[in-house]
Amino acid sequence: MELPSDFINMLSGLLPEGEAAELLEALRETPPPVSIRLNPDKVGPGEVFDSLGCSTDGAVPWASDAFYLDRRPLFTLDPKLHQGVYYVQEASSMFMEQAVRSCVSGPVTFLDLCAAPGGKSTHIASLLPEGSILVANEIQRGRANILAENMVKWGRSDVMVTCNTPRRIGESGLMFDVIAVDAPCSGEGMFRKESQAVADWSLATVDMCAARQRMILADIWPALKPGGFMIYSTCTFNLSEDEDNVRWLIGEFGAEPVPIQTEPSWNIYGALDGSDIPVNNFMPYRTRGEGFFIALLRKPGSWSPSSRSKSAKRAAEVRFPELERWVAGADGFRFFMERDSIYGLPAALADDMLEIGRLLYPLVCGMDVAVKKGHDLIPSHALAMSCALCADSFNRVEVSREQALSYLRCEAVQFENAPKGFLLLTFMDRPLGFVKNLGNRANNMYPREWRIRMSV
Repeated sequence: MELPSDFINMLSGLLPEGEAAELLEALRETPPPVSIRLNPDKVGPGEVFDSLGCSTDGAVPWASDAFYLDRRPLFTLDPKLHQGVYYVQEASSMFMEQAVRSCVSGPVTFLDLCAAPGGKSTHIASLLPEGSILVANEIQRGRANILAENMVKWGRSDVMVTCNTPRRIGESGLMFDVIAVDAPCSGEGMFRKESQAVADWSLATVDMCAARQRMILADIWPALKPGGFMIYSTCTFNLSEDEDNVRWLIGEFGAEPVPIQTEPSWNIYGALDGSDIPVNNFMPYRTRGEGFFIALLRKPGSWSPSSRSKSAKRAAEVRFPELERWVAGADGFRFFMERDSIYGLPAALADDMLEIGRLLYPLVCGMDVAVKKGHDLIPSHALAMSCALCADSFNRVEVSREQALSYLRCEAVQFENAPKGFLLLTFMDRPLGFVKNLGNRANNMYPREWRIRMSV
C-alpha cells in the first residue's frame, strides 16, 4: 500500500523514528485482524463458531464477549449475523467498554451521537445497567436506517434510534448523563481496511475534520448534564483531531479529563504530544486492532433534575390479548399505538422515552410489536428479534441453513405439514423471523429492505 507522503511526514513528527517505521510497516504489510462481539442476551460462543465454520484466535482483552477469529468468513451468508447473535466489530473500538465502565455505575440516559452503523451502540446497549435508556443517533437518514436495522436485531427494548443533527439535540432541552461522540474523521486508523480512506486523505482533510468535530462538540455540549461524562473518540492518529480537540474542550468548556483504567499488557499509547493528558491511542503495531483514539471527559458542576413541561399530546396506550401472550413479562411493558403500529416500552422508562421521542422523532422507540389490520394483529419482525419475545406462544419451525438463507433473501418458502397461521422460523433453535402459512404456500414476512442480495 502506498501511503501519502504528508501522512508519513506527520507520523515521523509524532513518534520516535523506529516506532514511526513500525507503524508504517503495520499499515502497509500486515492484514487487519478479524473480530466479533457476541450478544450476551442471545448466545454462547460455541454456536457462533460452529455456524461460521471457523475458530477463535483468542479473546479481545479489553472487551467482554469479544473474540478474534482465525480467518474472515463470509459473514453475510451466516444466518446468525441476521439473528442479532453477534456483531462484526473492529477490536480497538471495543475499548469503548472500558470508557463506559469508568463513568457508569447506575442507570443513565446515554446518547450515542454518531452511532451508525451500530457497533458501539450495540456494545453500549449490552453494558448499561437495567433502568438505563440508550439513544442511538445518526444524522444521515440512509445510515440511520442501517443503524435501526442493527439495533432491532440486537433485541433490546430500552433503546431508541433517532436521526437528528447535533444542534437539534443540543437545543432540544434534553439532558444526558453520558454522551459518546465517535466523531467523523479523516480515517487514518482504517487505512489498511479501507483503501478509499487512503485515497481521500490530505492535510486539508485533517483540518476540515478537526473543525467539523469542534462544531459537533460545541453543538452537543449543552445536552450534557453538569457532572455528566463525554466520551470522545476517532479512528485517527493526528493531534489536530485528537489531543488538540481534547485540549480545546478543556479550554473552551472547562471539561475535566478523566483517566480510563487500562492494563500494561494491552500496550495502549498515551498522548502522542508527550503530555500527561489521560488519553488512549491504539497503534496497529502495538495492539491487535486498527488505529483508534479515545478520551473521557467530565462536565463541571453537579446535576439536579430540571423541570420540563410534558407535551399534552400523548401516544394512545393499548392492551390486546395477543400482547400478553407474545411478550415475555408483558406486565413490565406499556404498549402504545401510533397509526396502526404497536410498540412496547419498559414501564419504568416509558414516560422518559415518550418525551425523548416527542422531541427527537425516533425511527425506533423501544420494541416494535405488531401492526393492527382490521381486527387482527400482525407480529412484526422486530418482535422476532426481541429478547422479550415469548417464542413458545407461536408454532415454531426449525429451518436448515439453505432454508434460512432463502428466507433472508425474501424468497418464497414452503413447509409440509406445518399448521396454518403465523409461524416462527428458528435456525439452530433461535428465532429467525415470521412467515404466515396459508397451506399451499407461506408468505415471507422478512423486511424486504433488509434482504440479502448476495448469492453463494
